[in-house]
Amino acid sequence: MSTAFATIDELRTALDSGKSSVVEIVTDCIERAEASQDSIHAFIGLRAAGAIDDAKRADARRASGEVLSPLDGIPVAIKDNMVQAGEPTTCASRILEGFVSPYTATAVERLERAGAIIIGRTNMDEFAMGSSTEHSHFGPTRNPWDLTRTPGGSSGGSAAAVAAGIVPAALGSDTGGSIRQPAAFCGVVGMKPTYGRVSRWGLVAFASSLDQIGAFARTARDCAEVIEVIAGHDHRDSTSIPAPVPHYAESFHGDLNGVTLGIPTEYFEAEGVDSDVLESVRAAIGQFEKAGAKTVEVSLPHTRYAIATYYLIANAEASSNLARFDGVRYGHRSRDANGLTQMYRKTRSEGFGTEVQRRIVLGTYVLSAGYYDAYYRKAQQVRTLVRSDFERAFETCDALVTPTSPEVAFAFGDKTDDPLTMYLSDIYTASANLAGIPGVSIPCGRVGGLPVGLQLLGKPLDETTPLRVADAYQRATDHHLHHAGSSE
Repeated sequence: MSTAFATIDELRTALDSGKSSVVEIVTDCIERAEASQDSIHAFIGLRAAGAIDDAKRADARRASGEVLSPLDGIPVAIKDNMVQAGEPTTCASRILEGFVSPYTATAVERLERAGAIIIGRTNMDEFAMGSSTEHSHFGPTRNPWDLTRTPGGSSGGSAAAVAAGIVPAALGSDTGGSIRQPAAFCGVVGMKPTYGRVSRWGLVAFASSLDQIGAFARTARDCAEVIEVIAGHDHRDSTSIPAPVPHYAESFHGDLNGVTLGIPTEYFEAEGVDSDVLESVRAAIGQFEKAGAKTVEVSLPHTRYAIATYYLIANAEASSNLARFDGVRYGHRSRDANGLTQMYRKTRSEGFGTEVQRRIVLGTYVLSAGYYDAYYRKAQQVRTLVRSDFERAFETCDALVTPTSPEVAFAFGDKTDDPLTMYLSDIYTASANLAGIPGVSIPCGRVGGLPVGLQLLGKPLDETTPLRVADAYQRATDHHLHHAGSSE
C-alpha cells in the first residue's frame, strides 16, 4: 500500500492486518523524503540505514506477538534541535558543524521506547529563531502547497514533512508559535502542550521559560497519541510538571455538549489580519456551535503588548543560552584568529546567521546595566498581566478560539528585510507561550488555495479540551483530508 498521507491509525491497521510491514512503510517514507529534498527540502539529515534497522526490529516484535504500543513501527521525524545519541544535531546553524550528540532527548527517547521509528532531522530556522524557515544555514524549506511560499517557522521542516505526506507525524518546538504557525501555513495539525508537560531535556535551548516540545500530525487524534507518548514528568528537567498524563482520545466522541468556547474580542479586531482568514475562522465557530458548543465573548486586554513582551524576554534568554557556543568545546571554530578573545568573536560571527546575531545583540542590550529594569523586568511584569488575562477568561469558558496566523503562507523574501513585520506573524500565538498554556492549530479552510489555521487554546494542563474540540471539528469537516496536489 502507498503510505503517503496515511494517518497513524491507517498505518497501524495496515500493519495489524499484514498488508504492510514496518520495513516497507519506513522505506517508503525515506524514498519520499529523498525524492522531495530538491523541491521541499524538509530534512537536514536522514538516518536511512538506522531507521531500516529499527524497522526490522519492529517487524520482529510484531511477528513474536509482543504487546505493542500504539506508535510501534510508526515513522516520525524530529526537529533538528532535539538530540539523538550518535546522530548530528545542527539547529540549522554552522556553529554546530561536526557535533554528534552523546545522549538522547527525553521526548525522542520516549518515542524510541514506544517503538516509533525516527527517520531523520527536519529543517528549521537557525536555533528556532524565525517564522518562515528562511533562516537556515542549509537553505529554506518550501511549502508543499506552493513552492514559492514559506512553510512558516521555526518548525517549518516538520510541518512540511507531514504536509507533503512524507511522515504521518513529527516533533517540533514552540517558543512563540513555532509549531502552530507552520501547522497553519501547511494545513496540518500542530500542538504546543502546557509548558512543563513535555520534558525539555535534550532540546537545545532558545528561550528556556518559553520553549516547549510538541507534535505535528494530520489529525487531532494522531497528534494526541504522539503527545501522550512524549508527555510526563522527567526528573532531569527542573521545569517538568509531575502531573499524570491523560488518555486524551478517551474524550473524543464527536459532540461538544457542555463545552463553552471563548471568542477573544482583541484577536478578531487586530490590525493587519486578512478578512478572508477571519471569515474561515468564524465559519468554523459556527460548526462548533452545531456540534453543541456554547460560545461567549471574552476579553484579553493586554494582547497588544504580547509581541513586544515576548521578543524582549525571548531575546534576553537567547543571548544567555547561546553564550555556550564559543568554539572551545564543540562545533565550529574560526581558523583565522589570534588569541582567545578574537577566536570567540570570529567563531560567533562566522557561525551564527544574521537573525541569530540580531537577537543576541537585542537580548544582551535589554539585560545590560541601566536597561534591565526598563526592559526585561518590565516585560516580566507585563507577562504576568497577560497570564492573568487568560485566567480571567477561563473563568467563563473551557477553551478559546482564535485565528492561528493573521494571514496564509507568505512568499519567500516578503518579510526578511523587515524583521518587525516578520515578528508580527506571531501575534496570535506568542501569548500562549507567555502564559504557558496549551494550544493547537487545525486547518479550517483555504484562501487563494492556501490553508487557513484555527487555534484552540486551553487551560494549563488541559490539552484534552482543545484536542477534543479539534477532533469534533475534523469529524464534521474534511479540511484535514485535503493535501497539496489533491483534487477537490
